Amino acid sequence: MSTLTFRDFEINKEFDFGYITLSEQEIIDFALNYDPLDFHTNKEVAEKSIFKGLIASGPHAFSVFYKTKCLPMYRDTIMGGLEVTYKFLKPIYADKKIFGKITIADIKINHAKNYATVKWSFILTDEKKELLQTVDMTVLHSIK
Repeated sequence: MSTLTFRDFEINKEFDFGYITLSEQEIIDFALNYDPLDFHTNKEVAEKSIFKGLIASGPHAFSVFYKTKCLPMYRDTIMGGLEVTYKFLKPIYADKKIFGKITIADIKINHAKNYATVKWSFILTDEKKELLQTVDMTVLHSIK
């Protein structure tokens, strides 16, 4: 995907990022650094939990999509993040496909200051198209 400038931004424009998978080791490594709960880091404990298996930390899959897909796409316009709202709807298990899409939900331009606030809406789904997570993120972008 090519790098976007602000001129490429349109409300309701959607970007399909395909899918990723997270291995058990990736889930454990991420959790050890950011969310060291047993059902993220210990397979035996996780199997006895309500999840019946090792699951990814909430922001893990989103962070992979953000780093590998979003930032390369629009990093040159970012001035700063303003708000992030996560909804974790279903657990994410190791070695399962996680599909990611992002839509520009809203744009508010401030011409006097050469920036815009852009609300990006992410959805993560599984192979059955069941919703796993939603992430709404408002970002300050340069309009130059």
